[in-house]
Order: sequence, then structure tokens, then C-alpha cells
Amino acid sequence: MAYDLLIRGGRIVDGSGMPSFHGDVGVKDGKIAEIGKLSGPASRTINAAGLVVAPGFIDNHCHYDAQVTWDPLCSFSCDHGATSVIFGNCSLSLAPVRKGSERRLSEFLSYVEAIPMEVLDTLEFTWETFPEYLDQMDHHLGVNVGNLIGHTAVRYYVMGDDCQKRTATDDEIKEMQGLVRDGMKAGALGLSVSRNQGHFDPQGVHIPAIWADEKEIFALGDVLRDLGTGLIQSGGGNGAEMKDALMSRLSEATGRTVVYNNLGQTMRRPGQWQKHMAQVDATTAKGICAFPMCTPNRITDYFTMRNTQTFRGLPVWHPICLSSPEEMLKAYADPEVRKKLHEEAVEFKGGPAIGICSTWWDYMVVQTAALEKNKWMEGKTLGEIARAQGKDIIDAFLDLAIEEHLDTEWLHGENNVDDEAVAKILTYPNAIIGLSDGGAHVQFQSGFGFSTRLLSEWVRDKKIMSLEQAVRRLTFESAAIFGLYDRGMLRPGMVADIVIFDPDTVKPLPLEVLHDFPTGAKRIKEPAQGIHMTIVNGEVLLEDGKHTGALPGRVLRNTYYDANDA
Repeated sequence: MAYDLLIRGGRIVDGSGMPSFHGDVGVKDGKIAEIGKLSGPASRTINAAGLVVAPGFIDNHCHYDAQVTWDPLCSFSCDHGATSVIFGNCSLSLAPVRKGSERRLSEFLSYVEAIPMEVLDTLEFTWETFPEYLDQMDHHLGVNVGNLIGHTAVRYYVMGDDCQKRTATDDEIKEMQGLVRDGMKAGALGLSVSRNQGHFDPQGVHIPAIWADEKEIFALGDVLRDLGTGLIQSGGGNGAEMKDALMSRLSEATGRTVVYNNLGQTMRRPGQWQKHMAQVDATTAKGICAFPMCTPNRITDYFTMRNTQTFRGLPVWHPICLSSPEEMLKAYADPEVRKKLHEEAVEFKGGPAIGICSTWWDYMVVQTAALEKNKWMEGKTLGEIARAQGKDIIDAFLDLAIEEHLDTEWLHGENNVDDEAVAKILTYPNAIIGLSDGGAHVQFQSGFGFSTRLLSEWVRDKKIMSLEQAVRRLTFESAAIFGLYDRGMLRPGMVADIVIFDPDTVKPLPLEVLHDFPTGAKRIKEPAQGIHMTIVNGEVLLEDGKHTGALPGRVLRNTYYDANDA
């Protein structure tokens, strides 16, 4: 056979979890043609000696809904070996959308996922329905993209501004079901909802999906049950599952797999990850498919007090964070305001907060001080600074904010800081690894490198699992969960989504700041090392980190669409 690509002499880690082996991979017409010791002619031969040849990674939790319209690579997921990305998560899709309400729909995505509105304001909405959104996206793509239809968008489309005021009527629920049905028939990979009590709009009101009652959520899930396709994704599902088993009840009622955020170690709720695992063990033992996602990343935020979501949801602090810099400085200088902030964020008189633990000052570090006289603070926690100055937490924090005119750069990390806990979570078979949040929180953090971090820190350095297991977790497991049955393994007849990497050097590199978004807005890049080649649908997309110019990506569609419309 004459091949389009012949990858020779690599260590083939095929995604199954079985032992790796040395061999060749022949690619023809976008599919894997043969694997073994191959000798046919090829349009291009790639020498993979000393490198791993694996299925392309699946970045299973992203928010590239807007970015994909100007960035067909969905950077920087593909830099880390991702050949497919999935967005529309946490109820936040950009379709369906009524003419004239595009900006309001963008605001939900903007505030929850920290994508500047100045960037989203450049977006041209050339679609209204979800099928139109998928069809218009299905060209000029670098990576493959899978989409979930978002409950917030559906609810806002049907109910208008009432979507953030009340429960839906039976007629409104029927109309929402129709929109979900249209989206699923067009190929959406599933429905996304949200139970995350930290999901607000820019005005500080919960996003539309949070206003839905169980009746509405289950009714929308019934559409997927009737069609026999797709999964249900939920933002903030961990709290709902721990409270009253909502995620597993939803899966049991609809017969569809539910994936939700997230299983992780957090200083906000010490020990909860073990209780969460026990809960999942009990439901999976009954044959219920409700799985939490997890990540090898230490989840950290980089921020200044000009722009932070750290204190959202706190009644006194949240409105201040939404005000102008001048109003912030005035509020932070007010002794009465400081007293109230101390009561709600140090004494927690109103109860636990959403985004900070009870000793958050011990996990918040000065990254960069704006003034030379304060450089001694860099690398120190707020708690250490307060003790050194003999001040209480709020005074130390806000004195610095005022002195440096809100420009102090902070690093805040309370999640996945216990390595022993994270190792147990990553090797837990009932959790799905991923959760990069690619395209979101662009000015605060970067999770693109979840795959390269798993392969380097957790596999090569800490040896918590084999390379074969890690590749399976990054490929086949997500492909199977999301219904991408022609991807996720290297097998003849499967789509040729392939990553070639050096197992000895692969890793994420230190973060960089770029200003390459529309309007020159800032975003954080996490470069990759050791990814030699990212191949999408049989075409080389990236070679040694550089885009080849090829745009081989496609919209990934569900089994119902494949059976009825493909």
C-alpha cells in the first residue's frame, strides 16, 4: 500500500493500556491503514525513533466557544498534544441566541470564565440556532472540536430576562426541550448544565442555569434519553452530588453518562475528596455512570486587585470587585468597609465563602510587587506579610493594594496542593482526567498543560502510573465517555489523530504573558516541550511547536447524527 504518512520506528502506545511496542504506523486518507513493520511507499515518512507514537490527546473540558472563531488551532491545547477539544461546558454555549441578545449571552461566558468582554465584543454572531453554529464552525479548523449545548443559552433564548428570576413553566420547558433536540440531532455531543453556586453574571446574579429546578434539568436530559445519544456535563456537580446525589440520579433517570466538575483536593473542604470517592464507588457499584473529572494541575490564579474573581460571592466584597479602580481604592481606604470585609472574609460570620478557604491568606503569595520598597514581600504569603508588619489580614492586604494602586501581582492556590492526595485522585479509575479549562480564565491561569504535566511530573518523575495507563487516560477514556468511537486508539480503521512525543523531555514550560487576543488583550500561555508532532485527521498540524498551515480539523458529532445524517 502507498501511504500518505508513514511513521517509522516509534514506541507505539496505542491508547488501550496494553504494553507498548516498537513498530510503524501507516496513514491513508485520514485513517490509520496499518500498524506493524511496514515497508510501502509514502508521500511523507517520519522518523519516530526514540519517540512515543500515541493517539492524539482529548482536551475534554474547554471554553473555546468564541476563540475558535478567530483561532482555528484553539491554542494552546494543540501545543500539548491535543487533537480534539470539547467546549460548551458548564451550561455556557454561544448558541442558540436571539438577534439583539448576543451581548447579554456573551456576558455570561465572559464573567464565569473570565474572558474579557472587550474581546467578546469583537465576535460576529453569524448564527442563531445551534445547528447553524455547528455548521458554520465545520470548516477552517485546525483541531477537531466537539460541542455541548448549554442550558444557560437555551434558558435565556426561551425565557428572556425572566431566566434569572424564576422557575420555568411547562410550556417553556417544552420549548427548551425542542432546542436541545435540535442541537442533539445536529450532532452536539451532549447537554451541559450548571449547579456551581459561584457562577455569576457581571452584575453578581447567578447565571440562568442555576435558576432551573430539578424538573427542568431532568426534562432536558430526557431528550438525550429519547434520542439514545450524548452525555450530560455539569459545572459544580460535586457539591450537588455530595448533597443529594443529583448527578447519579440524573444519570440513572436518563440512562446517559454524566460527567461533572470535579474531584479534587482543596483546602476549602479538607477530606472531602475521600468522601467524594466513597460516594462515587457506591454509585458505580450500582452500574450508574456519573463520573467526576479531575486534573493533574495545581489550580492557581494570577491576579491583581484591579481584576480578580477570588472574592466573588461575598456580599460586601463582590460589588467592590465589580466597581471602577477609583471606587475600589475609596472603599478599601474606608475603615467601616474594612471592618465588614474582616467579618465576612476572616471571621466568616456569614458562613463559608465560595472561592476562598478559612485560611486563604496562607495560600496567597505576592508574585510581583509594584514598588521597589516592597520587593521583600515577593514569594511571601499574605499571612507572613501581615505577621511581619504586625497587622491583621485585611489591613495588610488593603494597605498594600492602596500603596501599589491595585497593581500588586498575586498568586493564589488552594487546590491540588497535597501531592499524596492528587496521586490517589489521578489513579482513581472512576474519575476522568482532563479539565484544562482551555480558553477560559485567560488572564488568571492556564491549564493547557494537563497532559504534558501528567506525563512528566506524575508519570516520569513520581511514577504513579505507567506511561501506557497515562496515555489511555488522556485518549481512549475520554473518547469512550464522549462518544468519539472512531478516535482515542491507534487501530487500523480509526481516524489518524496522533501525537508524537519524547517521553524523556515532555513537560509544560513556565507561563508567559501574551497580548495576541483581539483588541490586544492579555492572555497567559503555557508552552510545551517534547511534543514533536500533532497530527489531526492524518495531516500534520504542528511540527516542533510550529503550525504547518494545515487546517484539517472537523466538528465532532454524535452517534445519532452519524447514523441519520452523515
